[in-house]
Parts: sequence; C-alpha cells; structure tokens
Amino acid sequence: MKTYIHIYKIRTEKKISLRQLAYKSGVGKTTINNIENGTKSPTLDTLCRIAQALDVDVKMLFDCCNDYIHE
Repeated sequence: MKTYIHIYKIRTEKKISLRQLAYKSGVGKTTINNIENGTKSPTLDTLCRIAQALDVDVKMLFDCCNDYIHE
C-alpha cells in the first residue's frame, strides 16, 4: 500500500478533516491533499509532522500490516 493511501485511511478513520490535519501538522492543506492523491512526494520532515498530528509512529505510514490506531 502506498504512503498516501495510509495517510488518507488513517485520517478518515480517525475522523480528522484535511483542514484539521493541516492545522495540527503545520503542513499546508494543498500539500496534504496532493500527497494523499499521490501527485506529490512528501519529505521525511513532512511525513514526521503528519504522523505526529495523526498520533501514529511515522513507520505506520509505510506498513499496512500494523494496527495503527491508538485506543
């Protein structure tokens, strides 16, 4: 599974809007949207900021086999 699919899946399962994720991560809404659509490749720094805002370890954005939602 591609990184951008993980970001979208985690974000929507946690019921976080694109606007909320942008605010919490400090990453632009358009940038996140482009990452989720697979039209932009994120830097490691951007991935770390998004992961922190989603409350997941950054490696969870790459590994489709792990349970990534913290209860």
